[in-house]
Amino acid sequence: MSLPRIAIDAMGGDEGVRVMVEGAALARRSHDNFNFLLVGDQARIEAALEAHPGMREASEILHCDDVISGDEQPSKAIRRAKTTSMGLAVNAVKEGAAGAAVSAGNTGALMAMSKIALRTMPGIDRPALAAIMPTLEPHDVVMLDLGANTEADARNLVQYAVMGAAYARIVNEFDEPIVRLLNIGSEEIKGTDALRDAAARLTEACAKDDGGLALNFEGFIEADKINRGETHVVVTDGFSGNIALKAIEGSARFVTDLLKQAFTSSIRSKVGFLVSRPATELLRHHLDPNNHNGAVFLGLNGVVVKSHGSATAKGVANAVTVAARLLEDKLTQRIAHDLSELGEAALKKNVTSSSAPTTGDEAAA
Repeated sequence: MSLPRIAIDAMGGDEGVRVMVEGAALARRSHDNFNFLLVGDQARIEAALEAHPGMREASEILHCDDVISGDEQPSKAIRRAKTTSMGLAVNAVKEGAAGAAVSAGNTGALMAMSKIALRTMPGIDRPALAAIMPTLEPHDVVMLDLGANTEADARNLVQYAVMGAAYARIVNEFDEPIVRLLNIGSEEIKGTDALRDAAARLTEACAKDDGGLALNFEGFIEADKINRGETHVVVTDGFSGNIALKAIEGSARFVTDLLKQAFTSSIRSKVGFLVSRPATELLRHHLDPNNHNGAVFLGLNGVVVKSHGSATAKGVANAVTVAARLLEDKLTQRIAHDLSELGEAALKKNVTSSSAPTTGDEAAA
């Protein structure tokens, strides 16, 4: 049984057409029910397809040679939504020509175009950017928001928790994921009014006699515990989330570079590297961002996945697989069901922060 087509913005990312087509082809080797709408310069796409003959029968090309640059302001990019590869890929989801869109292009532009074209789901004020990251445990951790909105009030944080839990139930197959709010301390008195209000609301919702939400809210978590595996979902505003994400990515690169320097500093070190190579290869695999590539815009009436701009074909394949899995497991329907369980009146209760969140003109990388 074939899944709905996945629209690929073939022009996005640092490497462009070659890597995007190769990544889609790599994903299809493991999942032969994948079908694609490849959006971009037809001549370049056809040239890239020559190296992957099996992709031709599974792909349709939508010609477009206009591209959103990596440094283009989202407010300007959305004016060209109908003429660019990114905009046409998202529009294919809106029109029903594809079930999901994948792009490695400008994140802020992709967020803006997706929100305008697909709109937010009923009960969601603002979409959030979610990604999965490795932990010391066998499971990954879902974290959101990673940059779609620079600020969030208690209402937004509760919505993020519901969406993040629905996503975690798909990618990690948990019945009731553990959810925590990112804070400067684990004590109940710590943090802003918005954080404490959101915590109170989530605690009440999870304690309902009828079972409440399909998640376990366990209070606050500090940034140094994100990758410990003690929680399944970490919820925060986009400003803090983006800083935390980049700090984690930078620390991972620091560790790998430090090991590389240490193992090449002397003959003895090189011998030590050969002895410890199985362990270092495991570490390298665990820290490789391509193995966790594919951030998702949650809360839209459709599936949009953001691949990292520098992702390899392996990383693009992972992003494509994420998109397909969210289609297969009906992510938007799960979120809608959980929001109905929460209820509009209950969502508003305990919210004392009245300031509306603002959306940054640039989003997470």
